[in-house]
Amino acid sequence: MIKKGKTQAYRIKHANILLAVDADGTNWTDQQAAKAYRCSQNTARNVRQRFVEQGFDAALNQKKRSDPPRQPILDGEKEARLIALACGKPPLGQSKWTLKLLAQELIALEIVESISDQTVRRKLKKMNLSHICGSAG
Repeated sequence: MIKKGKTQAYRIKHANILLAVDADGTNWTDQQAAKAYRCSQNTARNVRQRFVEQGFDAALNQKKRSDPPRQPILDGEKEARLIALACGKPPLGQSKWTLKLLAQELIALEIVESISDQTVRRKLKKMNLSHICGSAG
């Protein structure tokens, strides 16, 4: 893997760190490996620790997130309410729903605390709502 270089850079770095801190090999400290491979000492320590506790594959790969970095604004129920709103009649004086009107209505109905019209756009696009309702967007 190291010689071919046909994988992600972090995997090559993790493999090099494992080889460097190998007790039967060079037996470097975490600090020496971190300096040699230009990473933090914590990275070298974490790679070594994951190898000991979880095995080779866990040490080479990055740790998977259990939760997304941000919780989505619209879950399944809120998306359903957005679809119902977008497919319904637009407000008086409007010929069709606009993204801004949909966002304002979601806030007014207290479905969400705040939402941008671009978030509404992305959700509608992801659901291909323009093919379902002609009055949305």
